[in-house]
Amino acid sequence: MDCPKCHQSFNAITYQGIEVDRCSGCQGFWFDFAEKDQLKAIGGADALDIGDAEKGAKFNQKTEIDCPKCQIPMTVMIDKDQFHIQYEYCPSCHGTFFDAGELKDFDEHTLAERFNQFMATIKTNLKLS
Repeated sequence: MDCPKCHQSFNAITYQGIEVDRCSGCQGFWFDFAEKDQLKAIGGADALDIGDAEKGAKFNQKTEIDCPKCQIPMTVMIDKDQFHIQYEYCPSCHGTFFDAGELKDFDEHTLAERFNQFMATIKTNLKLS
């Protein structure tokens, strides 16, 4: 399987029993269904996401890509908790692609992000009352 961004091959990496695929070229990540959420639950992004975030940001501009498994167009998604994180999602196999640096960012919430999430929860709860 080749990277949908730079077309280099993926290397399988196992971290605490979860196998993910990291691109040998751009250092982006392919996650099969639910792997990104499993990895986020146990942490470990610092150990895995060794790519250059600036290089990843350049590849992040390339959004019209095909799924490396299904070869169908992927959909650009915005993380529901961190709106600045944009990744690609396959509507068929439910895989996701993160550019280098995005996994670390996905795994970490800044104080401002936590505050914004708290305020959104408060607003939602007030509307329900």
